[in-house]
Amino acid sequence: MASLDVLRAMAKEPQTVEAFFTEVGRAAGADPRLDAAVTEVKDSLQDFATLQVRARRVVERMALVLQASLLVRHGHPAVADAFCATRLAGDWGTAFGTLPPGLDLSPIIDRATPKLG
Repeated sequence: MASLDVLRAMAKEPQTVEAFFTEVGRAAGADPRLDAAVTEVKDSLQDFATLQVRARRVVERMALVLQASLLVRHGHPAVADAFCATRLAGDWGTAFGTLPPGLDLSPIIDRATPKLG
């Protein structure tokens, strides 16, 4: 579904917006970057004048917020921290694998390393 179609569906059925914020709200208070991103999405949906030209960015941000909410609640804490730092707080570069300093990468590497034997 195209981003603009998603926004049209949200306008036609506002309960979908409520359901989205209820779902991501289950992680409220667990990570300040996630809380800020949820607020940002709420604010971005209020600006109807430019919503059509921002549709892809808004829907992309909603997807990242939903992913972060699920990771914070159900994922490994190191993975959730890295995701929130890079995808929500924007601390990542344009090269693949660019991460900010201060993340606990050992558990992430350990999870991705094949276990032999």
